[in-house]
Amino acid sequence: MRNQTAPAVAEAERWTAHNYHPLPVVVADADGAWVTDVDGKRYLDCLAGYSALNFGHRHPALVDSARKQLEHVTLTSRAFLHDQFGPFCRALAELCNMTEPLDKTMTLPMNTGAEAVETAIKVSRKWGYKVKGVPDGQATIIVAADNFHGRTTTIISFSTDPDAKADYGPYTPGFRIVPYGDLDAMRAAIDETTVAVLIEPIQGEAGVLVPPLGYLPGVRELCTQSNVLFLADEIQSGLGRTGETFACDHEGAVPDMYVLGKALGGGIIPVSAVVSRADVLGVLRPGEHGSTFGGNPLACAVGIAVVDLLRTGEFQERAREVGAVLHSRLNGLIGKGITAVRGRGLWAGVDIDPALMTGREACERLMVAGVLAKDTHGSTIRLAPPLVVTEDEINFAVDRLAEVLH
Repeated sequence: MRNQTAPAVAEAERWTAHNYHPLPVVVADADGAWVTDVDGKRYLDCLAGYSALNFGHRHPALVDSARKQLEHVTLTSRAFLHDQFGPFCRALAELCNMTEPLDKTMTLPMNTGAEAVETAIKVSRKWGYKVKGVPDGQATIIVAADNFHGRTTTIISFSTDPDAKADYGPYTPGFRIVPYGDLDAMRAAIDETTVAVLIEPIQGEAGVLVPPLGYLPGVRELCTQSNVLFLADEIQSGLGRTGETFACDHEGAVPDMYVLGKALGGGIIPVSAVVSRADVLGVLRPGEHGSTFGGNPLACAVGIAVVDLLRTGEFQERAREVGAVLHSRLNGLIGKGITAVRGRGLWAGVDIDPALMTGREACERLMVAGVLAKDTHGSTIRLAPPLVVTEDEINFAVDRLAEVLH
């Protein structure tokens, strides 16, 4: 039997910065919801690249779109247009369905989720100065405690996670942190300098925290009343993961801006974007913001194929139906090594009884049993399998979890 894992792990640890603590598995191949390591062992992927792989590994339609585009043009920079750019921007605007008429919606493509969040911050501030009339340099943005929006210097400036924030100061000012799910605290934090509220409709890194019923419509109403932009970071929660196209859809809350990434690239190439009204994104002028690779032909071709998959509603329905099995099975383990389960669709935060083991230990044992998952905040593990996962595969994963807890 091959034994290539140990030397491959050692090589990675020797030559790379230790900014991650990966499980000691070395993936060499992948298909659908499964990956295979360098020694030929198969694992059910229940992380899906933090939702970047919503459509599974190497989805045929997405691979085909990339392969065809590779035969033509992959990069032009935004100095020129290309034939995939307009169709992608329009397709994403149509998917978001934010305005009537549709041509009052704009799309700004970037690459990574953090870049999209930075774009949302910059646009919101400029909108505040040019449209709302906030005095220059005084714009503030309301964010939620326990948030995760990326790891740039500006973004970690409003993190409450010491691991993400400590030792990276001085920090960027202009943010006010309120408890997640607390509309009264948000209302009290808003004043004449507030230009935006930036929240995750479901907090992923925090442990898949679902806000109280009525919170998202409440944020929408509060922002409308206060002339403040509602920015929905749907980088992890969006594009089918929760059983709707966007997590905001569960309560009919339409933000002023969608911040998108991860699954938008189909697990093939980094693709992110912000989508908003023309009177918001229209504050930008040439030279004020950009990206060499943002909206490149290869990214746009894959992004169009992703939108096509979502238009049918098939993946949203699968997330609802198979997700119901996932949550039913997980809830059956409460009191049997699990203390709480949260989430929506094919997304779950599972609190492991700390008297038994840590979340990391649970993930290590799951790995040995053939299931890949990720821990967060000590005793919690996150389960987010690709939306192509079957009911039988979900049962396999939960059965393995039940075994490692005993």
